[in-house]
Amino acid sequence: MPLVGIVMGSKSDAEVMQPALDVLDQLSIEYEVSVISAHRTPEKARQYGIGARERGLEVIIAGAGGAAHLPGVLASWTTIPVVGVPIPTSEIKGLDALLSIVQMPAGIPVACVALGSAGAKNAAYLAAEILGLKYEGIREGYEKYRQELSSA
Repeated sequence: MPLVGIVMGSKSDAEVMQPALDVLDQLSIEYEVSVISAHRTPEKARQYGIGARERGLEVIIAGAGGAAHLPGVLASWTTIPVVGVPIPTSEIKGLDALLSIVQMPAGIPVACVALGSAGAKNAAYLAAEILGLKYEGIREGYEKYRQELSSA
């Protein structure tokens, strides 16, 4: 059963989000991938957020560019952690997406990582840290990665 939901606002975001999938695969963390637009398919976003916990998800990683409402919209419909990945799709190279994600109102938190592919990768590592609080195997895999990182 997937523990992480990877959601992106458009199929064109797949290349930027791929590093998150790679990290989750590397750490043997099951995930599901969905394309949901907060603007074009708002009802689908609502249903995804409402049903996330009952499907077994424990963390959502949501990548979006431009106005980047997707992470916040999903967070408004669930109480599981949402990590926003700002995708640099606009003429201002993702600043709009970054500001949209970090300016969530009090009470509806969304974690925010770096722009683009580096952010997608860090979102997956953050998900591993969160899941590692509950799942010993994930914690051990992540700790092994960190040890290898420090010895490189």
